[in-house]
Amino acid sequence: MLDERHNPNPVQADPALIAAFRALPVANISDNLHRLPGAVGLRPFHDGTPMAGTALTVRTRAGDNKAIHLALDLLRPGDVIVVDGGGDISRALIGEIMSSVAGMRGAAGFVLDGAVRDVAALAASDFPVFARAGIHLGPYKNGPGEINVPVTIGGMVVNPGDIVVGDADGVVAFPQSVAPALLEATRAQSAKEEDVLRGIAAGHYVGAYDTRA
Repeated sequence: MLDERHNPNPVQADPALIAAFRALPVANISDNLHRLPGAVGLRPFHDGTPMAGTALTVRTRAGDNKAIHLALDLLRPGDVIVVDGGGDISRALIGEIMSSVAGMRGAAGFVLDGAVRDVAALAASDFPVFARAGIHLGPYKNGPGEINVPVTIGGMVVNPGDIVVGDADGVVAFPQSVAPALLEATRAQSAKEEDVLRGIAAGHYVGAYDTRA
């Protein structure tokens, strides 16, 4: 892993697809990916605003954010900065300043397998930040790191250019190639669940999840 190494930015996903997935529950997207991919142990640190965008991936050594600073100079509006920090929570990789820079430059959000700081400021913001923990200790800035390479986030593999979606339940990522079929299947499930909930509100429950004989 060489200092300041990065590959070209991937092709961004269709903005219409991104907008459509942002409106869908991550849980339903996950169900239609056979409940296989999904980042374990990450949670939202912002106000809960849903997130969707194209993955700009970063791999860095534990507790070091030099590569993340470099990624901020490469990001495009609509990118989600996905950081593989090895799950280390001993030092924060970003805080209010870096999340504000990312938001100003049009990023769709941050996903970090690591820690953040300035937790109160992040919680008051609508800029999506998903991470493993919060801690006051700041990062090193020495490198090395890699940008736009395959990474692992909470056990989920994310490739540059994948679509990344997050909400209060967590984060899921998938290749752009499966997005149209996945969107159709997820919309169908969401519509079915809305019908079930309407039935429950009306005082009855007869549907796919009814286990009564």
